[in-house]
Amino acid sequence: MRGLLTVALAPVLLAQALHVRRVTPRLPGASGPVTGSVPGGDPLRLLVLGESTVDGVGAATHEEALTGQLALALAERTGRGVRWQAVGRTGANARVVRTDLLPAAEPADLVVIALGVNDTIELHSAARYRRDLLRLVVAIRRGLGPVPVLLAGVPPMDRFPVLPRPLRAVLGARSAALDAAAVRLTRVPGVGHAPMPSEILADDLFAADGFHPGPAGYRKWAAQLAQTVTAG
Repeated sequence: MRGLLTVALAPVLLAQALHVRRVTPRLPGASGPVTGSVPGGDPLRLLVLGESTVDGVGAATHEEALTGQLALALAERTGRGVRWQAVGRTGANARVVRTDLLPAAEPADLVVIALGVNDTIELHSAARYRRDLLRLVVAIRRGLGPVPVLLAGVPPMDRFPVLPRPLRAVLGARSAALDAAAVRLTRVPGVGHAPMPSEILADDLFAADGFHPGPAGYRKWAAQLAQTVTAG
């Protein structure tokens, strides 16, 4: 029934998608180095892979974006230093991260993957998303060894302020399906999942485009990811 409804609404959804694309500000990725460190002993090597949130869209620098904020949060919770690397690309899906971005990854003690929005927009099935994520995890382990992997939850797109209804509801349902598919990968040893916390989805924590987190949103998201890592 949901599929039939989506087909029936296809002309409306397409018109809304084109309108959003036309009027939404195109924000750049974060500037500055994609590597950095938080001082401290016994430094943890952190690698973050993903789409525009890892590219730092919505923040001025990577220190203010997801990777830098996560490094700070991990250092605070563990008392260790953190050496971090952000490997992200705006528009990347899970398959692109594996084929195009992973070769740039440096050795790591922890890998965090933040994906799902572009796979949702591209209307990939849950089965394809799960398969592409699994292949990415396998490729990470082949290249970096048996490193722990944390899957950041797919953002619930029905909470994105820029999206009108019914497009918001349709993409929200699809993003939830992809996130459920990611949860199934936690059956793989050493793979965890952290749902996106609802508190970072307040309108005032989004960037000017209403689509990406701003620095405060990244900080709250990073704190939740760090809590998941240290709780494990």
